[in-house]
This record gives sequence, structure tokens and C-alpha cells, in this order.
Amino acid sequence: MDLAASWRGITLASQALTPGMNLPPFGVTYDYRCPFARNAHEHILAALAGGAGWEVSFVPFSLSQVHLEEGSTPVWDDPSAAPERLAIEASIVVAEHYPDSFPAAHKAFFAARHDEGRDLRDGEVVKDVLERSGVSSEAVLAEVAASWPRESFRKAHEQAVSAHAVFGVPTFIVEREAVFVRIMTRPSGDAELAARTIEQVVRLATEHPELNELKHTTIAR
Repeated sequence: MDLAASWRGITLASQALTPGMNLPPFGVTYDYRCPFARNAHEHILAALAGGAGWEVSFVPFSLSQVHLEEGSTPVWDDPSAAPERLAIEASIVVAEHYPDSFPAAHKAFFAARHDEGRDLRDGEVVKDVLERSGVSSEAVLAEVAASWPRESFRKAHEQAVSAHAVFGVPTFIVEREAVFVRIMTRPSGDAELAARTIEQVVRLATEHPELNELKHTTIAR
């Protein structure tokens, strides 16, 4: 899977290069409903903002689609699922047409859902997130209505499933490896911590593929 070419627009690379933090290009799936995706993506965004020299692809993924019963209408073809797709489709538009605003909007969508407890199926909430991120909500939602973001969403999701058997978020896709990872912490603005955290995940995925599953029996509080 060529992450950078899987679909246009959601690949970011920081301009500054932090010594010791070189990693191969990698992608990470997201659905704004997942708190663990929020944690992972906050680490990535914080590290990139701090100058980590990475090329990262943000891969939209539908948790609704993977949990459908066999024979059900795919979420891409179900008009009643449009509200569930809205925030991600809006993020796709931002990445395509306003890439400089994507990090802020991406983080804000996660914050709206998990920090503010807002419903991203509500169009007014999505509009507010976009405007607070410095993007015209009217322009973005006009593009969503044109349907191409839905097709980009479908393509990214289906490619992740077919090429790497992805089943959830956040899944890190590095070279030929794909690993589902739950990061329990948030970076809280610490770019160095964020960079170390993501570097450890990517290096484990690429250098230790024999580790299939590692899960602590208890969670430190």
C-alpha cells in the first residue's frame, strides 16, 4: 500500500528534522469516535509540530462499516449514515483544499468529541469546529455535498482493509506491517514525549514483527 498515494491530501511532513527521530513513512487510521485514536493522533500532531522529521499519512476509517452485519448496506451507500460520515468527510476536504489547517481541524474534531462531549453527527457542531480551525464551513460542506469526499473515504477504508486487513483505529501502517495500538496517554503539549512515544510504536512494528500482541493486565493510574 503506497500510503502517500492512497488518496490525495492527507499526508503531512514536518519541515524541520529532529536528529534521532528518522522513521520510515507511516500511516495511521482514524475515526473521531475512538478515544485511543485521539491519543495517538495527538501524539503525532504534537511531534510534527515540534519538528519530528516524519512523513505521516492520516487514513480515514469507518468503525460503523466494520461493525455492519453481513449483507447490510455499506455506510457509503446508506443516506441515513451521512451524519456519521460528516466529520471525517469534512476532514478530507480540509486536507485536500486547506492542508495548512488540517492539523488544527483534526485535533479540534477529536477535542469536540472527547473533551467537550459534543455530537459530531450534528452539522452545527461540525461547522463550529471548522470555523474555530480557521476554515470556511460553508466552503467545506459544499465540497462534502459534492460526494467526492465520500468516495475518498470509501477508497481509503477499503484499501486499508484489503491491503492490510485493518479492523480498527488507530492502526499504524508501516511498510508491510500494520499494527493496532492503544496508547493510553496524551502528550499534553510535550513534543519530545510525543515523538518518543510514536517512535517506539513505529520501531516495534518494523523491527519486532514477532511481537503479535502485548497487553498489560492492569492499567497504571
